[in-house]
Amino acid sequence: MRGMRISVVVPVLDDAHELAGCLAALRRQTRTPDEIVVVDNGCADDSAEVARDAGARVVTEAVRGIPSATATGYDTASGDVIARLDADSRPGPDWVQRIDKAFTEDPELVAISGPGEFIGLSGWRARAARLLYMDAYFVSVGAAMAHPVLFGSNLAMRREAWDRVRDGVNRSDPELHDDIDLSFQFGAADRLRVDRSLTVGISARPFDDPAAMRRRFSRAFRTIARNWRISPPSQRWMARVQR
Repeated sequence: MRGMRISVVVPVLDDAHELAGCLAALRRQTRTPDEIVVVDNGCADDSAEVARDAGARVVTEAVRGIPSATATGYDTASGDVIARLDADSRPGPDWVQRIDKAFTEDPELVAISGPGEFIGLSGWRARAARLLYMDAYFVSVGAAMAHPVLFGSNLAMRREAWDRVRDGVNRSDPELHDDIDLSFQFGAADRLRVDRSLTVGISARPFDDPAAMRRRFSRAFRTIARNWRISPPSQRWMARVQR
């Protein structure tokens, strides 16, 4: 008998092919999600149809941008735990089961995240991507907020945690990283965990587009700067040290 209900949120904009792969991976889960919410962020392709054919619930968010689309998905999700993937995420068959186990075994756990493994990269390119992108993200951004950072392509949080922080996230600025902004809403008292073994496959497309990669870094700095104005790093680290 199942205990908690788990919803999976997937925002999408004109990425029907990748979305189909993500939804296929969710159908192969050893513990199927109780709900899949696909957020149509103004798609001109058949992403919404692909989602409905796969049995997902489709909601529309007219305000363009990942922050607004993702927040709408979280608002809509009905599960006790809300998990998040991107359209190009490829979770392994036990991804939902491992999330269920993590929250069941640790009642104090607020949110959990894991890294992405870039599909199609191997050898030194895969090692470099893991070190310079994924590892650097968890170490440097985590240091900026004085606690573990969540990675948007692979995260899950309790519904009650989202209800508590939802009014603090920025939904209107498409040039923010929604996962970093979300992470900043939590504090020293919240138990967030990065599980390096909780991996999903993710697209290596950003490495083929230098402009897109620069935009990702620019958004990260913009998101950190916005939140530091509200909650300075010295204040955040002091709160952590005093715990």
